[in-house]
Amino acid sequence: MQKESECIFGIRTVIEAIKAGKQIDRLLIRQGLQGALYHELMTEVKKYNIVFQIVPLERIELVTRKNHQGVLAWLSPVEFQYIANLLPMIYETGEDPLLIALDGVSDVRNFGAIVRTAECLGVHAIIIPEKGSARITADAVKTSAGALHTFPVCREKSIVRSIEYLKESGLKVICAGEKSGEIISEVPLKGPCVLIMGSEDKGISRELLSLADHHARIPMTGPIGSLNVSVAAGILLYEMVRQRGL
Repeated sequence: MQKESECIFGIRTVIEAIKAGKQIDRLLIRQGLQGALYHELMTEVKKYNIVFQIVPLERIELVTRKNHQGVLAWLSPVEFQYIANLLPMIYETGEDPLLIALDGVSDVRNFGAIVRTAECLGVHAIIIPEKGSARITADAVKTSAGALHTFPVCREKSIVRSIEYLKESGLKVICAGEKSGEIISEVPLKGPCVLIMGSEDKGISRELLSLADHHARIPMTGPIGSLNVSVAAGILLYEMVRQRGL
């Protein structure tokens, strides 16, 4: 659970943070909240498409019992981007885009480790969904060795639509799996690519799997037969970079 020290609370405080251009990573609003200030808050929330949850009072008071007025928010330590804005800039450099998309990876340390590896291997950006992904907390930043302060993170409302956009923009879609698909070294990985990694428990959603140009796996001979998602991402990204001759 995120800590009180990492959040801001109070309706006016959150309104002013939004107006000042602060990026809200998470917003909780008490069920049944009413009044002029509440309506002003919701106007700003809708204006900036901020993701929020309506929750019972008890959920907010698990974090703080101070004068929260029924509103609790966490500021993002990074500035999120949109892939539709970023992709043209990557193409303008003359480089082939290399991206990674995470579907349901919710562990903050795994997320931070993936970002650290991606930054070291020259990946251009990471794509995550607004809902169901790891929160970018101090732990995530620490595990990334600070890479999250500079590495582009694109938080998208629909990761499926984002992948569809990338396909239309000329990127090859590679879905990673544990047991099915081609061995990663046999998949052609040169040119513009996006690698999709799923959560360790649920894997990649069917919608995303249906968009794949290739289903790739890591050959394994040990009895356990599975890898931590951040370790698997490192192996797959290394093979992508190796084939691209970087």
